[in-house]
Amino acid sequence: MCARCERPVSVCYCAALTTVDTDSRIVILQHPREHGMPIGTAHMASLCLPQASLHVGLTWDESDVLREACGDPERPAVLLYPGPDARDILTEPPPSPVTLVVVDGTWSQARSVVRNNPQLASLPRYAFRAPEPSNYRIRREPCDEYVSTLEAVMHVLGAIEGEPERFRALLQPMNAMVDAQIAAQRAARAAQAPLRMMRPRRRRTPWERLPFEVRERYEDLLLVYGDVNAWPRGTAERKLGNELVHWVACRPSTGETYAHVLAPRRPLAPDIPEHVELPAEVLQAGGAVPDFLAGFAAFTRPTDVLCSWGHDALRAFKDCGGEPPAAYLDFQQAARLLTNTKPGSLERYATTLKVKPVDGLAAGRAGRRLGLLMRVLATWRQLPQE
Repeated sequence: MCARCERPVSVCYCAALTTVDTDSRIVILQHPREHGMPIGTAHMASLCLPQASLHVGLTWDESDVLREACGDPERPAVLLYPGPDARDILTEPPPSPVTLVVVDGTWSQARSVVRNNPQLASLPRYAFRAPEPSNYRIRREPCDEYVSTLEAVMHVLGAIEGEPERFRALLQPMNAMVDAQIAAQRAARAAQAPLRMMRPRRRRTPWERLPFEVRERYEDLLLVYGDVNAWPRGTAERKLGNELVHWVACRPSTGETYAHVLAPRRPLAPDIPEHVELPAEVLQAGGAVPDFLAGFAAFTRPTDVLCSWGHDALRAFKDCGGEPPAAYLDFQQAARLLTNTKPGSLERYATTLKVKPVDGLAAGRAGRRLGLLMRVLATWRQLPQE
């Protein structure tokens, strides 16, 4: 592997990298699922642009990254993301220089990042329609006019800084990567063709489609679920963000459980007690954040694999200062890969498995959903291995 472009040496594009100086800063906020994508272009952009920085995560409001991006009065921050109030940056570019904030990920991932970070979404917004077709031929886009992150940055910087042709140099490494990838795919298909004729491809069993951690690291699995105090969209309190108020965890291999109610640090939304299935007085009498973090840190092990349904629980835990174990497993994504369909909510998926939650793990909705996670895991573990 090439340490610079993080690609196999056989398809390394470093020889085609170029350096393009800018007056503007570029801050790329990358969705975690896009990080490490072998054919992604955000990392490529950060290698070509000295004024660019790449950051990976889901939560940016009140972060040092967004604070720094918005803190330069000589280069005001603007967000490259479409919307009803977005200006066409190709026809109405902002005065240069700026701090260009770009969200990198699939459209679904980028939409969730912008939606869940009101401070980020409040930045002056710009968008554009690509003036030419994309050359990103190795990844399918929802529409023909969509382009890769690198191509988007190229078009936008050309408009902002008034030199479109100079920024076309950014296409050199992407074109090299695309050509090398297509050539490698053709060579691989040609090499595999005789083998495919000799023997049929064996389909993986459901057990083999389960994540490695479920099959081989059962003792390290730690199931978690978190409920938050969240105000409805459109309310002033919504801008304060969500806060964790109930956290539950269970280690399936031993049956050990951990539960902690956290007192709201902000006004409690009126419908939250009913939503999380805990009385308001129980929530208000909850513990402090430092006590929760210390208690959960003592409960966890360095080898734990944190497991939840989706990323909401992990996001809420991080928002209150938690440091989760390095390993993380999304059961919702695992269910999608197992069934090759969108599983929907945890309750919906549990219904398809015809399972009911384990009772008595913890109070409230969090305890019930933790019990469903336990049943889902138990069902997976019973899948035939042959």
